[in-house]
Amino acid sequence: MKSTTFRSAVGAVLTAALSAVVLPASAASAAEGPAAAGTVDTATAQSFGRLADAVLTQRTAALLDTKESVRRAAPLAEKNVRLSADQTRTEDTALSTLRSRKARLAALGEAYTSADTRVAVDRVRVQAGHATVQATETTTLTYKKIRGDEPATTGFQAHHRLSFAATADGKWQLTGLTSTDDGPLAVNEPAKAPVAARTTALPDATPAAISVPSRPQTKPAGSYNYAAMATYAEKYWQNYNPAYRKFNEAGGDCTNFVSQALKAGGWANKSGDAEDYRSWWYDTSYQSTSWVGANEWSWFTLDSKRATNLANVYYMGVGDVMQMDFDKDGSKDHTMVVTYRSSSGVPYLTYHSVNTYRKSVASIIASYPTSAYYAYRV
Repeated sequence: MKSTTFRSAVGAVLTAALSAVVLPASAASAAEGPAAAGTVDTATAQSFGRLADAVLTQRTAALLDTKESVRRAAPLAEKNVRLSADQTRTEDTALSTLRSRKARLAALGEAYTSADTRVAVDRVRVQAGHATVQATETTTLTYKKIRGDEPATTGFQAHHRLSFAATADGKWQLTGLTSTDDGPLAVNEPAKAPVAARTTALPDATPAAISVPSRPQTKPAGSYNYAAMATYAEKYWQNYNPAYRKFNEAGGDCTNFVSQALKAGGWANKSGDAEDYRSWWYDTSYQSTSWVGANEWSWFTLDSKRATNLANVYYMGVGDVMQMDFDKDGSKDHTMVVTYRSSSGVPYLTYHSVNTYRKSVASIIASYPTSAYYAYRV
């Protein structure tokens, strides 16, 4: 496998791993071009990777608290690969959205001083003049020490699908870039257009306020080992524990991951029918729906009194859990666990799908200011 690495002025790195699915240029005649031949050569595949790197790095750079806002070392156009006119407008809108998010973050007391983005091209498929590129982005952002008690970094892995179309002159244009992950947006991913809320009744959980409270709340001592929960989550946020099954391709792994962390901190199995939300268990062959389902987990947790709702997300401490309903349709979409809390009272969450380490509640709220939030005191 051939690997090419590029570095930029903002510290981003691209590793484009070109696998055997990239077909050689010799399979096509020069007269046919990529649209007819259904092939791309290695140089073109590398250009796909560099363009993916350039777009994602520019998005990340829009969030940085620095004068260096655009990556100079990786232009958004090369000799044979560039953005389409529509995608150029899409990226302009995306950068505007991210700059607004940066301003919201600043108002919430958060900023980033540098970033390291790595983009690995996992697969290239070409058919009838269209190329689909699967790529994995790994990004680390360094927190600016505004209060002085922030952790050093936050990080995430995100997966993307890029669509390219061949032009009549044998070149390629990027026509689309889509995240293939479930869960909250990566901090450098522009927000999607809001979805109209359905009329489904809200669940029993009580939504939490998202404004910074005038007085922080300290988490009292409990019956569980909260440090063990945090240690587990931070150990397996990126490298999954092989002792458990993954559910990334079956609706998302977020609640499964949080259940594992809770079990590591002392939550005991509660036997019962797998489909009954009043049970909570995992074994070698199956698991209860409350172990893996966000709504079912909430119902079990409140019914069993293993947790209570908090009035404000900023009241959460290490080991507490936050859920989100992205479009306020009454169905919870994502589950996260607090693994760090700053001395000034900001919770930082770790979760799967997108795999993320110590992301502040402020940055999540900045990305989803209109979502419904549920905070659970475990």
